[in-house]
Amino acid sequence: MESGMILRTGIMVLLVSMSLSGSQAVQAQKNKKNKKTSEVFSWVNKPSKEHKNLPIDHETFRSESMGTDVGYCIYLPPGYESTAGSGKRYPVVYYLHGGRPGSELKSVGLSALIDEAIRSKRIRPMIYVFVNGGPMSHYDYPQIKDGQGESVFIDELVPHVDTRYRTIASREGRGIEGFSQGGRGTTRIMFRHPELFCSAAPGGSGFATEKKISENDGHESDRIVFAEGYNAYDTAREYAASEKQKKYPLHILIHVGTEGFNYENNIAYMEFLEQLGVTFEQLIVEDVPHSAKRLYEEKGDVLIKFHARNFSSNSQ
Repeated sequence: MESGMILRTGIMVLLVSMSLSGSQAVQAQKNKKNKKTSEVFSWVNKPSKEHKNLPIDHETFRSESMGTDVGYCIYLPPGYESTAGSGKRYPVVYYLHGGRPGSELKSVGLSALIDEAIRSKRIRPMIYVFVNGGPMSHYDYPQIKDGQGESVFIDELVPHVDTRYRTIASREGRGIEGFSQGGRGTTRIMFRHPELFCSAAPGGSGFATEKKISENDGHESDRIVFAEGYNAYDTAREYAASEKQKKYPLHILIHVGTEGFNYENNIAYMEFLEQLGVTFEQLIVEDVPHSAKRLYEEKGDVLIKFHARNFSSNSQ
């Protein structure tokens, strides 16, 4: 009798302990989520010690539309300074970070891999600009103050870079790339502004969310609502149905890792583009998770060479 009571008591203690552990795990996940969503946004984010050895410069420009400074990071290839006298110009790739809200520091770790590829002469020299995507990461979102993520990039950052640096200031020498949220932004922007970019490489994009926005009157969620048609599905439809596809043909490379949680919806989006008649290339990286760094470690040369191949001969 006594041993039975002890056994039942032990089981109850174990069940309570398991319940508490489960509750603690759920609460920890909630806390992690809340911490992520409460990240403070700034248009200027100064590099810290962890960035000091990266081959980038952190710069700012004044946004006339917002009346505030906007930060960006820029990678200038070896030989850029020494060729100043010759007037040599370089193609440029704009890299759009993942995550929300935006920061120009979020993807700069890739610059070390890009620099190594260029210094080893596997890749031709080019400039990379790491963009701050704004509070909603590459979306224009007028419901909040200074929420012009796309407009500041297109209307102000690109002209600023072309003025300050020796870029090839035309679509023939300009590319766009991004991962996750940045892949979503790359896709929308390349279809909205094919007159600005000849080369585009969206990676690990959250196309399921873009489809949801398309099918639910702009609703990403109950509280986040974008303008009608402002998503990767509707912008692709508009591009495919317009003269833009003939006038400004895009070279597109969609890349994703097979272990990434967005893998299936990237496959679905590629099938959608095929139905529209939009041409693209694909890069499926086996056994790679949802990670821009891992993708670049495995196939960075392929991505950079893709852009180089698309830049016109006058960028040599």
